[in-house]
Amino acid sequence: MKQFFKMAFASALGFFITAIVIISLFIFVFAVAISQMESTTFKTKPNSVLHLKLEGEIVERSKENPFQQIFSDYKVGRLGLDDILSAIDKAEKDDNIRGIYLDFKIPIAGMATVEEIRNRLKEFKKSGKFVVAYADQYAQKDFYLATVADTILLNPVGMIDFRGIGGQPVFFKKALDKLGIEMQIFKVGTYKSAVEPFIQEKMSDANKAQVTEYISEIWNHLLKEISVSRKIPVEKLNAYANEGMLMQPAEKDIKYRLADKLIYRTDVWTYLKKLAHSDAKEEKGLVEISDMVKAESQESQYEDKVAIVYAAGGIDDGDSEGINSEKLSRDLMDVKGDSSVKAVVFRVNSPGGSAYGSEQIWHVIKEIQKVKPVVVSMGDYAASGGYYISCPASAIVAQPTTLTGSIGIFGMFPNVEKLTEKLGLTFDEVSTNRFATTPSINRPMRADEKALFQGYINEGYKLFVGRCAAGRKVKTEKIEAVAQGHVWTGEKAIQIGLVDKLGGIQTALELAAQKAKLKNYNVESFPKKKSFMEEIFSDMQDDASDVLAKFYFGENLKYYKVLQNLQKQQPMQARLPFYLDIE
Repeated sequence: MKQFFKMAFASALGFFITAIVIISLFIFVFAVAISQMESTTFKTKPNSVLHLKLEGEIVERSKENPFQQIFSDYKVGRLGLDDILSAIDKAEKDDNIRGIYLDFKIPIAGMATVEEIRNRLKEFKKSGKFVVAYADQYAQKDFYLATVADTILLNPVGMIDFRGIGGQPVFFKKALDKLGIEMQIFKVGTYKSAVEPFIQEKMSDANKAQVTEYISEIWNHLLKEISVSRKIPVEKLNAYANEGMLMQPAEKDIKYRLADKLIYRTDVWTYLKKLAHSDAKEEKGLVEISDMVKAESQESQYEDKVAIVYAAGGIDDGDSEGINSEKLSRDLMDVKGDSSVKAVVFRVNSPGGSAYGSEQIWHVIKEIQKVKPVVVSMGDYAASGGYYISCPASAIVAQPTTLTGSIGIFGMFPNVEKLTEKLGLTFDEVSTNRFATTPSINRPMRADEKALFQGYINEGYKLFVGRCAAGRKVKTEKIEAVAQGHVWTGEKAIQIGLVDKLGGIQTALELAAQKAKLKNYNVESFPKKKSFMEEIFSDMQDDASDVLAKFYFGENLKYYKVLQNLQKQQPMQARLPFYLDIE
């Protein structure tokens, strides 16, 4: 019997090893094949239409991940804003492309990201080529983007979500009370509201006032732009929003000129092919984003470069998608040392995070400024720590709908004494000095401990304000007047001196080239994108955890991530409130 088990174990082990080798070989061969496919240059055909299929999450940069297309039915994909803009740019210059088909599948994107695409499509239309939008159902951001189109198509039983901007933040205090967890808060900034969900049951008056202010500014901006595009007075648009258009029949959208034609998805290509003068079948006449990106470029090659360095996500949150301050600092130093790079566009899309990490990145940007100009391009957010790392730049460019500012500092420490009592746990303590066990999560802080930490936060805030004042070349009093954790839109930030110009990445590139006195240059992005194989192995774990988290938490995933990040946060944080999503 003993011999039998030995043989059985040996056979099982051999099978297991063989399976690993075969699977590894399969992955390797498949990767090589895909890599070869990816490197193939795409050639457009006459009378084609660029298919901007907006589905899944739109992030700052795309990743090489062929599995995403293969398994798209099982996982929400991601689109890179860089690829979308590149595809539009190439389509404008390609004589074979007659127009763009904006196909909405409820994409997930921030307001400034939508603004970036919309403005690029405005430029595209100057070429005389058409833009047509279609959706079975337009979410509010989708509709705003769609209004740039020459024609808005809607499913006969579809809907347009047009009802104004609002949000409903979640507060955890009662839940924490039931668990026996007290959050001990240290902060500077009347408007620094990121801590409110943990210590209050509703928004503070100051926070409610600032949120009301900035969502009103964003809404008014949207109304103004839609009014120009659709030739509908702002007063009427507000009246339509008050009718709750999401629940109105599609015929009313036509009546109110929010859409132009009711049509089923299966008939869209018949409509498009007439505009494109094409006789091709749908799959032959449409050019996908990924293909357009690989199309031949007519750009000349120049020795001088303007680098775009991307900083997206929370600062030192520990997530694979966030900003690792140490790695980003190394990448920035590489750009500083590259003699062919004459100017830098620092693309910041971050709600902030670790104050320590923000200081490290600030220092590197300051060092680059000594040898070449740095222009910041702000994305959806560049607030708190996101503004900290932006302030030393030569100039700051933001979209009107960018959320920025939030110059303030906070720290949070849990006290789980009541929870441990419920669990029957007790603690004792020995120490050689006064603060040897500080901070301790199993008891409330003493008065001297609280004073110590509040002093630490105060110094952090003083440093933050000083960095902003030095970067903006103004007195600290001027920054203090617009700080206190107050969140501002990009449009308002220009008026108070936190931002220099409204625009997107292209505006920032032109400004950086101007400051470097460049007429001809190439654009290069940093950090370098990972290879397909690197993406496979780095994404496997992230994708699995994301899928499981989305399955269990659904729309509440963002709140779960906030609690998850509490475990990783450093004591002092410069962070925008997590719930500032524009619905």
